[in-house]
Amino acid sequence: MEDNRWKQFKLCGDYNVDLRSLYMAWATPAGLEKWFLRKADFYTLPMRHRDGDEQIGKDDTYTWYWHGYDNNVTEKGVVLEANGKDLIKFTFTGKSVVTVAFSTRNGLTIIDLTQEDIPEETDPEKNLLVQCQIGWTFYLTNLKSVMEGGKDLRNKRVELMTCFK
Repeated sequence: MEDNRWKQFKLCGDYNVDLRSLYMAWATPAGLEKWFLRKADFYTLPMRHRDGDEQIGKDDTYTWYWHGYDNNVTEKGVVLEANGKDLIKFTFTGKSVVTVAFSTRNGLTIIDLTQEDIPEETDPEKNLLVQCQIGWTFYLTNLKSVMEGGKDLRNKRVELMTCFK
């Protein structure tokens, strides 16, 4: 049996926010920019740029831009699934796949985020499982902060980025 411990992980978060609002925070460029990205560009199959409040769809391609980095540092990928209500799946760094599933339990909205097919790396500084798990933990926390209280925890000051590298 294959050992998948270093090829995938799952994170969960509970949110005192309605499911639809959380889904839209993941499913629109403007939603992603509120808590995750500096800029989120999505393109339909005929390469039409999606508007900020327009929902992403299956087979869309994306280019993401991060706070603290110039426009040469991007993440590019493809939306594998976006069902319009409770599931989004996309390719991510290192050809891994991220699945975000939304559900409700005990009056809360639950997000289950799974990242799979993570390539193995022996160098801990380059280890995508470790780095992505740390990153997603922060961003799921920031999503909770932004959606429940309005406070954005991201560092948007480029001049301070040397403190974090």
